[in-house]
Amino acid sequence: MTSITRNLLRPSSWHLSTRLVAVMLALLTVICVLVGMVSYSALSMTVRSQLDSSLQQASGRTVSFYTSQNGSSLPDPLNARATSAGQLSAVLSNGVVHYAAILSDKGERQQLTTADADILAGLSPNGELSTKTLSIGEYRLQTQAAPNRDILITGLPLAATEQTLSTLVLSIVLVSLAGLLALGWAGTAIIRRSLRPLAQLSDTATRVSTLRLDAGEVTLGARVPDAAAHPGTEVGNVGHAFNAMLENVSHALEARQHSETKLRRFVADASHELRTPLTAIRGYAELLAMTEQLSPDGQTSLDRVQDQSVRMSRLVEDLLTLARLDEAAAGLAGPGSAGSGAAVPGADGSGAARNGKLMGAPTVVNLSPLVMETVRDIQVATPDHVWTLTVPDEPVEVLGEDQALRQILLNLLSNAAKHTPSGTAVHTAVSHTPGGWCLLEVSDTGPGIDSDFQNIIFDRFSRADQARTGTSGSTGLGLSIVQGIVRAHHGTMSVTSVPGLTTFTVRLPGTTAAAHSPMHPTAFSR
Repeated sequence: MTSITRNLLRPSSWHLSTRLVAVMLALLTVICVLVGMVSYSALSMTVRSQLDSSLQQASGRTVSFYTSQNGSSLPDPLNARATSAGQLSAVLSNGVVHYAAILSDKGERQQLTTADADILAGLSPNGELSTKTLSIGEYRLQTQAAPNRDILITGLPLAATEQTLSTLVLSIVLVSLAGLLALGWAGTAIIRRSLRPLAQLSDTATRVSTLRLDAGEVTLGARVPDAAAHPGTEVGNVGHAFNAMLENVSHALEARQHSETKLRRFVADASHELRTPLTAIRGYAELLAMTEQLSPDGQTSLDRVQDQSVRMSRLVEDLLTLARLDEAAAGLAGPGSAGSGAAVPGADGSGAARNGKLMGAPTVVNLSPLVMETVRDIQVATPDHVWTLTVPDEPVEVLGEDQALRQILLNLLSNAAKHTPSGTAVHTAVSHTPGGWCLLEVSDTGPGIDSDFQNIIFDRFSRADQARTGTSGSTGLGLSIVQGIVRAHHGTMSVTSVPGLTTFTVRLPGTTAAAHSPMHPTAFSR
């Protein structure tokens, strides 16, 4: 059974207009059936009563004619006056049927068969009316005793009566079907017109449901039309309440965006202000280490100060990077494009260095040599992992900024080294897709990432120390920065992870559509 058939057999899955039309047609069908049954019963009683009355009159005329004739031979009952075509007459004398015949349409006498005579002989002689099926059709019969003790049998055909009733049934069926079709068409038009405000309300709700409301500036301009939001009717009350709810949500989104803007501005300003004192702390700590003779405990404390100042400086730089990405997204993303990411800054050729942005003017960057250089660098810094890469024979070119793309790869490789145990194999691959996209994949054979943490792994300050090993020093900002840079390049990023295989995939738009090309893996020795 197909899904369409199952839906047809489940009225609860139908549209409201379809159900209303179906209920209306069902009620009309019941009414038509009841009217037809009553009409059929009334007409049946009337025509059968008329037939019985005609039969009694014909039986009376036949008996009068039969008893009024004097002669040695018995008269033929069909010769009685006013005998109509199709009338049956028979004489039952001493249990034997005589003169059993009907009058044909041409006025001729038509003899009955022996089987018909046997049926007539079995009739009750007390004058009751009965219906029998003969070889010539169904007949309504009546018996009546003559003075000479003969039994006269008179019958009239039921064919005309049945034809009248059949014609009535056919007329009722045709009229009912025509009425149901007309009322179904008119009812469908009226019901759809009446439910049009609900459809408008549904369309508005659908448009709102497709908007990204979780972050960024959102323009919530969808509203139910005034014609469908006029209070006073059930649908109008719902539309009015829905518009009021949208207004409330719009004000809440504006307040949220204003709060986010203030918070991001504060983080950016605070991070910028922290750079100077942190630089001074590091400088004085280095000067103190070079000019003063410290005790072992003092040297240990000074080393801790230097390490923490370096860690704090990295955190400040990450926050500044995120603030610049947010500024680019706010300046280049149109209203209502929350979560869509920012375009590549510097499209006018001026670059972002002059404006304090993260990236400079976009250029054509070949990912293959960039990947090879970055993998070599990380291999030198982390020799306890197995580093391999796969690059295609032809260039994999994207439009972007070299340092920003290098930061994407460096962050992914650093995460793989930091969050996996020694001896883990980390593989980097660059490839084309038929649609003109460039793929950058970083995979490792580590313990994997918890499925619950995968849903929030790109959120800022997200950390899951229990998911992977060696997370000391992690701020939870690296993947957020990577995602921001990828979005700034009009790309997408995703992660899949199971124990033994974790893969981060970055999709960037290529400069031209490229076909698949043969790849060869290149492994660097440890």
